[in-house]
Amino acid sequence: MLIDDVTIKVQAGRGGAGAVSFNKNRMMLGPTGGNGGHGGSVIFEGIPDLGALEHFRYQKELKAENGGSGHGQFVDGPDGQDLILKIPVGTVIHNLDSGFDYEIVKIGELVTVAKGGYGGKGNYKFRSPINTTPKQAQPGLPGDAFNLRLELKLIADIGLIGLPNVGKSTLLNTLTNAKAKVANYQFTTLEPNLGVYFGLILADIPGLIEGASTGKGLGIKFLRHVERTKALFHLVAADSEDIAQDYKIIRQELASYNKALLTKPEYLFITKIDTVSAEKNKELLKIAKKLNKNSGAISILDDQSLNTVKKFLNELEKEKIQL
Repeated sequence: MLIDDVTIKVQAGRGGAGAVSFNKNRMMLGPTGGNGGHGGSVIFEGIPDLGALEHFRYQKELKAENGGSGHGQFVDGPDGQDLILKIPVGTVIHNLDSGFDYEIVKIGELVTVAKGGYGGKGNYKFRSPINTTPKQAQPGLPGDAFNLRLELKLIADIGLIGLPNVGKSTLLNTLTNAKAKVANYQFTTLEPNLGVYFGLILADIPGLIEGASTGKGLGIKFLRHVERTKALFHLVAADSEDIAQDYKIIRQELASYNKALLTKPEYLFITKIDTVSAEKNKELLKIAKKLNKNSGAISILDDQSLNTVKKFLNELEKEKIQL
């Protein structure tokens, strides 16, 4: 099961306390208390592993290391070690306390979400001409603590959308080396599947049905992943009673969730054309062309028909290379 939305609490380390100490060498006076070390910070790092949020499924509270206390003879305490948490690229970090959001969009990108507390000053820092033997030192300051919501939104070049059982996973498997589960019943796909077609990342977006934007089926869980795609491949099945209605259902759900989704480049494909007659295919393709000029009819049993899909993919890949 893909974990794509989780709430955690992070705590940066507390700064170490400054020391009160005096020179122990004979005939030498004065304060020698060292400063406390700074507390460790909490840092997120972007990685390509989509399952990285699984780490937070049971571990909800995470804390960086505290800074060490100062010592005598001008020895400062060690800084606390930063806590680096690895999360998938495409994760939005929602700070539920401050309201600040940040998005990890690159592999290796680092974001500090909770800064460690400063270490306290030792008594050496309080010396002055009128206070040659200071006996005060500072305690370390607490580190930041926040409640965070981590929301994964897949970053893919192309999202495969459509009602259940239209062949999204099958097409993904055919075009790429993905090994998505395929079966003839609704919601076979329970989490997004990814595949790579040369330089393009394809994502099979599952669970979209009528009412998905209001919580029916699995769609509301995965509609967020459609937002991050650059283009959409909309699949409708040739054996449907009404492909135009099927198309409009998904388009309506996208609009209800976020109207901006309707502005993405979209390609419409009639799948499973091997299940109906050639005459029926021609009729369906005419309907599809009226719905979307970028249309085609395909079957995974007909390599020639898949060239239509590959043509669009190759065009998109060229655009990506030129950017």
